[in-house]
Amino acid sequence: MGYMRFGRFTVGATLTLAFTAALLGFAEGSRGAAGDPAATLQSLVDRATIEDMLVDYYGQLGGRDQNLGHYYTEDGVLDVNGLIARGRKPIEGLYASIAQGSPRLKGTFRMLLTNPKVVVQGNSATADVIWTGVISETVQSAPRFVEQGREHDELVKQSGRWYFSNRVITSDGGLPAMFQKTYRKR
Repeated sequence: MGYMRFGRFTVGATLTLAFTAALLGFAEGSRGAAGDPAATLQSLVDRATIEDMLVDYYGQLGGRDQNLGHYYTEDGVLDVNGLIARGRKPIEGLYASIAQGSPRLKGTFRMLLTNPKVVVQGNSATADVIWTGVISETVQSAPRFVEQGREHDELVKQSGRWYFSNRVITSDGGLPAMFQKTYRKR
């Protein structure tokens, strides 16, 4: 009989397989918050893929934001504080205008994503996150918050890949001047 080690504990392979099967069985039929669809192994994989996509997307911001349109469907919509772009090229244009309208920050910029809520239903999904922009001007200086807000995303799976079909990004603090006229609390 084979054995597996978990920290200080050694467990027989049969028990390990039974435990893993029980966990997967629980995941297959478990429900999240009221009204959420039952979790399946595929929906859990899709959820992880969407979370990775969000991290990759936000990793582009702060100086390297190029080709962000490829994260969207052909007719995708991006609404950033009331400025709206439809389609991949206009979305890339919106990001270019945001970069031009924002002051260039010195140091290392990071976007933190917290409180993710991803709900997958087949080939469509929604994602809600809180985002927080942090700048570290030097390795010695304490990081400081630059901006914070929320986003709501609608996603679709096409040819095995997830894309944004509609994104609504709303600032809660640190609103850049270029959004003063279009911003509304939502």
